Amino acid sequence: MYYNGIYHEFYQYNPDGSFNPNTSYNIVWGHSVSTDLVNWITLEPAIEPDTPNDIKGCWSGSATIVSGDQPVIIYTGVIDIEKHQVQNIALPKNRSDPYLREWTKAGNNPVIQSGVPGLNSGQFRDPTTGWIGPDGLWRIAVGAQLNGYGAALLYKSEDFLNWTRVDHPLYSSNASIMFECLDFFAVLPGSNNGLDMSSAIPNGAKHVLKMGMNFGEDVYVIGVYDLKRDAFVPDTDDSRLWPRIDYGNFYASKTFFDSKHGRRIIWAWTTETDSSSDDIAKGWAGIYSFPRTIWLDNDGKRLLQWPVEEIESLRRNEINHQELELKKGDLFEIKGIDTLQADIEIDFELTSIDDADPFNPSWLFDTEKHCQEADASVHGGIGPFGLVILASDNMEEHTVVHFRVYKSQKNYMILMCSDLRRSSLTPGLDTPAYGGFFEFDLEKERKISLRTLVSCVVFVSFLLLYVHSLTELKMYTTVQIDRSAVESFGGGGRVCIMARVYPVSLVDDD
Repeated sequence: MYYNGIYHEFYQYNPDGSFNPNTSYNIVWGHSVSTDLVNWITLEPAIEPDTPNDIKGCWSGSATIVSGDQPVIIYTGVIDIEKHQVQNIALPKNRSDPYLREWTKAGNNPVIQSGVPGLNSGQFRDPTTGWIGPDGLWRIAVGAQLNGYGAALLYKSEDFLNWTRVDHPLYSSNASIMFECLDFFAVLPGSNNGLDMSSAIPNGAKHVLKMGMNFGEDVYVIGVYDLKRDAFVPDTDDSRLWPRIDYGNFYASKTFFDSKHGRRIIWAWTTETDSSSDDIAKGWAGIYSFPRTIWLDNDGKRLLQWPVEEIESLRRNEINHQELELKKGDLFEIKGIDTLQADIEIDFELTSIDDADPFNPSWLFDTEKHCQEADASVHGGIGPFGLVILASDNMEEHTVVHFRVYKSQKNYMILMCSDLRRSSLTPGLDTPAYGGFFEFDLEKERKISLRTLVSCVVFVSFLLLYVHSLTELKMYTTVQIDRSAVESFGGGGRVCIMARVYPVSLVDDD
């Protein structure tokens, strides 16, 4: 949340060690603060499990600014070893403290209990940020398994402390047995201005329901919030067509309204994909993506995401290439990169779009499989073109971020892949080939953009670029310490892919 000039990030933290938090009940709310979303101060935990209502862990939830100046946290508490779940409230102990270091739990906790016919009390969690309905009452949604299906249960309150369940879910679907890590927010087509859910929502706005499904995939569906029915009505019920927020290692994402800049910001947790023993040895596990601005495209069909502009304050030592002409199979080496991080922006301009291969709609249902089969070594009608990054001198290790162009019946479909299968010689790592499609009007927009944030282990030995034709490339070194992240944004943020890589060639003696 953003409150009184300070950004607050709350996150689930396991103080017992750098291992899977599901093996520990001592889950707390970590707390960090920033004035610019770039430089952060880590504070003591905001919430710890010390009452019967959360004795087995303080799990996910949200923050809401009530009445303009009252921050409130609502979170899931686990109450026993059977993992029965309830929802609790916490309030800042001293609002004059700019960092809001201390929080006090409400005396009437738990404010929401299961007690719903057909509700699995062990799958009842992750309350959303609140919003105000046309009747002036606050609302939240809570992720649940209801009668064996995923559901976003709806609750109302006058004061944000005492809650009543609405007799129907905000939305439910058989697409998953459980909805978790919910988010619900309004967006205006074609506007990158964010909307404050505690204020009046303008006409023409759409709503987005984001759900964690299959315990690892953040998907979203765009639709209309029917105020008369107090229900979310999706534009499509076909869950196979629901896009993912990010097609890589990106889960439990959460947005908030940034009142300072009038935008909505999203970020997420990205897990380690190395071994547990490595995590224990280094003393930490799990990072967050860079914060991203998120908004709805002009046609109201897809969310767009882009790193917040504050990240550009990290840039140093620009390298700029323009009007590069490359033919199929060419490699262009970007020299002079000898630092820990890089921020790469590229515009690819195709010399011809007549050679695009036909698009098979069945590929939409398993893009990772298609990225594996149509990898960077397989030449198509148009593609592959993109980046080879974190590459060893002999190319035994490298990560590829690339595009392919296909012609569908109505338009062009662009496949974006982030292929990690040769990213490391270390055995036992999770090295998939992530991928996602986006629709693109190549006859109107001849350039396909790629931005990749690379935060590698020690140094980038070299980067290679292979394209049909490249109009402009900008590269900057950056200074931050994730050191194993490759975060890519294709087509102006139409498809985003977060990845973790651990190249042996870039590791020092330790």
